[in-house]
Amino acid sequence: MKKELKFPEGFLWGSACSSYQVEGGIDNCNWSEDFPAGKACDFWNRYEEYFDILEKLNQGVFRLSLEWSRIEPEEGKFDREAVAHYKKMLMSLRKRKIKTMVTLWHYTNPAWLTGKGGWASFETPTYFRNYASFVAKELNPYVDFWMTVNEPMISCSHPYLLGKFPPKHKYDIIGCVKAAFNFATAHKKAYGAIKEINPQAQVGMAENYSFVDSLYKDPLSKFIVSVWNYIRNRMLLEYTKGQQDFIGVNYYFHERIVWDVKYPFVFIRNADKVVSELGTEIYPKGIYEVSKYLKKYGLPIYITENGIADSKDEKRAAFIKDHLRWVHKAIQEGADVRGYLYWSLLDNFEWADGYDPRFGLVEMNYEKNSFKIRPSAFEYAKICESNKLNFGD
Repeated sequence: MKKELKFPEGFLWGSACSSYQVEGGIDNCNWSEDFPAGKACDFWNRYEEYFDILEKLNQGVFRLSLEWSRIEPEEGKFDREAVAHYKKMLMSLRKRKIKTMVTLWHYTNPAWLTGKGGWASFETPTYFRNYASFVAKELNPYVDFWMTVNEPMISCSHPYLLGKFPPKHKYDIIGCVKAAFNFATAHKKAYGAIKEINPQAQVGMAENYSFVDSLYKDPLSKFIVSVWNYIRNRMLLEYTKGQQDFIGVNYYFHERIVWDVKYPFVFIRNADKVVSELGTEIYPKGIYEVSKYLKKYGLPIYITENGIADSKDEKRAAFIKDHLRWVHKAIQEGADVRGYLYWSLLDNFEWADGYDPRFGLVEMNYEKNSFKIRPSAFEYAKICESNKLNFGD
């Protein structure tokens, strides 16, 4: 017997990508030396072809990012041709009646900013405000939702504690704390700059929210969960309270904490042993837990990223449906979730993991510069078109 779950009228269905991961030809940012993306998907030149796919898949919103290093290749010198090119992209989406969600910063810095200390420099929020103000003046009529920064907490831990992302520092606690403060400050400055240009603009940020719980329920484990949950999920939200119009949720991780006398604490992400090709646990209920947790902030919620590395396309359709079932439950229980964007539209350059992980609804053949739509994309397209989810008992 089949069940039908209807989503609220006006619910937004779509997908996402980011500039460095798909555009190609970006060679003057902090990633291009150690992690060159090369031609990538050639999105910069082929965006119309990819937007045709959005239409074919019945998607009503698309999230893309602007490449700061294209727009401001030198400090204070803005490239109007680059901005005009992004304007053409946004106008193309508008013509197709696809809403635009634009991210100002998605992991990459101009090379000149890296030379000034990047996100560990207290000057960076001011540079970011200037960039945000320029972009908003140029693109405001074509943007439905502004995202200031993407996953700021990941962008503190991975570059400054884990050494995975540029500048590849390890155990740089001071750098991590500085970056966290600067990301929050930069968001607030950019929020103000955009609102000066358009007081009605919808401005938020996208954070990588994790469902944090404990394998055991002893008092110490509960305390550790509360502390880590604050750092992981609440800290920047609290600091920017009153300066977000919506909450962008990137959901991938379930972090279970185990306390042991031999190990102070351990995060276990594979507790259920059902994992993606990157080894991350598939835990659909977590998107419900995160959405319910964020309900208390009283803001609209958009799932701005949720996806799986699945090169054979064996798990993706079920992954999407299972997560949407829990999103629907969160909505039924009062969470104001207004949209779902799958990550990602295309296979792309997955940062330090390169081109091996395959997240796309669309499969890329980088050697032949060709692509094809995966079967799971058409399953998702049915949901986008009908605004409902059908599943069996």
